[in-house]
Amino acid sequence: MKAVIISETGALSWDETAKPGLSSGDVLIKIHATAINRADLMQRRGFYPPPAGASNIMGLECAGEIVEIGSDVHLWQVGDKVCALLAGGGYAEYTAVAETSVVQIPAGLSYIEAAGLPEVFATAWLNLYMEAQLKPGEKVILHAGASGVGTAAIQLCNAFGNPCFVTVGSAEKLAACLDLGAQAGTDRHVESYAEKAAKFGGKAGLDVILDPVGAAYLAENLSLLGLNGRLVLIGLMGGNRSEVDLGQLLMKRLRIIGSTLRTRANEEKAAVMNQLREKVWPKIESKEIRPVIDSVIDIGDVAKAHDLVASDKTVGKVILSVIK
Repeated sequence: MKAVIISETGALSWDETAKPGLSSGDVLIKIHATAINRADLMQRRGFYPPPAGASNIMGLECAGEIVEIGSDVHLWQVGDKVCALLAGGGYAEYTAVAETSVVQIPAGLSYIEAAGLPEVFATAWLNLYMEAQLKPGEKVILHAGASGVGTAAIQLCNAFGNPCFVTVGSAEKLAACLDLGAQAGTDRHVESYAEKAAKFGGKAGLDVILDPVGAAYLAENLSLLGLNGRLVLIGLMGGNRSEVDLGQLLMKRLRIIGSTLRTRANEEKAAVMNQLREKVWPKIESKEIRPVIDSVIDIGDVAKAHDLVASDKTVGKVILSVIK
């Protein structure tokens, strides 16, 4: 099969490589489309290696057709059209994945649309509704609101009764987030987000903050959270070291939750995917929630697609088309 190969210099090419083997609980998917995540850019630079036993090929999600099943697979059959959450292996013609990390493509969606669902909706759902245990009516800040995770999180908050405030990098991105259902937000290049976010939170403060930035926003995040507030850290784009006012954590009974998805056990991923299937997929099929796609680029132009994501100019997902 063909897959995207990273050279020693970091260059990308669409070349021949070995087809993945199939364990007893795996399915083999013929990939029609995959999507780019910032983790892929980090892996390309050598900063985010795959977990032990996972494919070293980039790609954390895909959509396609099951062409083979392992001996212990009971949930799927050859010919099923699915999308999947991967620990690696999405930038390829075929990938093998545990059957519990696979979900059906929501009715009415194409492979291209479905490829942009698994990673971002799993990340947003896991961290807002499972880790932070977000309750209806609680208020949320979503940093990087126009990202793939951000645009998924906005729609989840809107659908499940959680007013949200976004931080973004341009007026165009802010308009897109408001159109998706965010109640308010700010362009970080124009003004500090803290003052507007404080007004949004009101006297009680914010309940949950979903943050891929890290150190650069830590002090302001903790100040904005109200009693029993939860800060969920899912990235470190703004650094990994900062001083913490422990007094705020004590007096406001705050929780700081560190969270990653890629390295979780299959059982944990299965729990996330089951909740997506039960609670989120019906809202996608009814068009209350939709995949947000910025661009579709052929897998042969993967370097161009990486450059586009790195530019910070996108809204939603950049999809790689694997099969025409």
